[in-house]
Amino acid sequence: MSGLLCYCRAGFEPELAAELGERAAAAGHAGYAVTDRDSGYVRFLVPGGDAHALSRALPWRDLVFARQKLQLLADLPALDPKDRIAPIIAALQSASVAGPPAAAGQAPYGTLLVEHPDSDAAGPLSGLARAFGNALRPALRKAGLLAASDDPRRPRLHVCLLAGDHLLLACSDSRDSSPWPNGVPRLRLHRDAPSRSALKLEEAFMSMLDDAERARLLKPGMHAADLGAAPGGWTWVLLREGLQVMAIDNGPLREHVMDTGRVTHLREDGFRWQPPRPLDWMVCDMVEQPRRVASRMATWFREGWCRQAVFNLKLPMKKRWLETTLCLDLFAREAGRPLTVRARQLYHDREEITVIAMPSGS
Repeated sequence: MSGLLCYCRAGFEPELAAELGERAAAAGHAGYAVTDRDSGYVRFLVPGGDAHALSRALPWRDLVFARQKLQLLADLPALDPKDRIAPIIAALQSASVAGPPAAAGQAPYGTLLVEHPDSDAAGPLSGLARAFGNALRPALRKAGLLAASDDPRRPRLHVCLLAGDHLLLACSDSRDSSPWPNGVPRLRLHRDAPSRSALKLEEAFMSMLDDAERARLLKPGMHAADLGAAPGGWTWVLLREGLQVMAIDNGPLREHVMDTGRVTHLREDGFRWQPPRPLDWMVCDMVEQPRRVASRMATWFREGWCRQAVFNLKLPMKKRWLETTLCLDLFAREAGRPLTVRARQLYHDREEITVIAMPSGS
């Protein structure tokens, strides 16, 4: 089996399949997507093709609807529940590994992750995944397929359980994949957070900026605007990063957010308000038509009102990949300046995607 295995939010398999197909074709790779609605994953197969080259052509950071990108190794159906390990070892001994080749005598994989898709059907497999991982890990080490202790420099081995007798084997390069199991950062809602929407901005900063970017672009004392701020979830996250915030909303903010002394609440329309001076950040989670949001966000960059921004695009029920491409193209065209733009459907997003934009080269 040659191709990719990508995890996604259940129900968004058609969008991920369309994205993979379009991006692969643009990069010159012929293939096709295989998936089921609400399964939480998509396989993109390239029969006779080069899965390594396909993976390089589709960097994980550039994918919108993929929580995780893996290189497929094998599909193992109809397994004997009494012995799943022997077929796995046999398949791995003949598989091609993603990432740099192992040195002589070195195990090809540095870490094992036993996972299952994030779907209602696969949810009951979580207990089996934990138990099976504990049994499989020493067997792989004995066979010389897994490092004696976790080695993040080596490719990761992923076992994706689809059922008790069916699994997929895949691997990932730690430099080109999500660092979290299932591609999901586990965040806990802080008791002081004004709303659950705070998790979206926290995840955006965690997963869409690397450590160096966060240290450089999110500094205490910076100034930001939060458009459509009430009840204050995104403002609260900005405050925790040490920023000064202008919260723009006709609705009220939670009292403890205002008590920080670093928030100026302006009861105005977030779509019409403009800052009196350029800001470091603008964030926006307003419920509006996605193209209207994209156009307004572009205005902020074209007019020089902000240097960086995070905003959400609420997607329609149909043709969501098409709407995504239209909105991102519109934003890039109307912004009128070179930008680095990253877009992703985060774990804490629902019928939406999150976009982060910053000056090119920043």
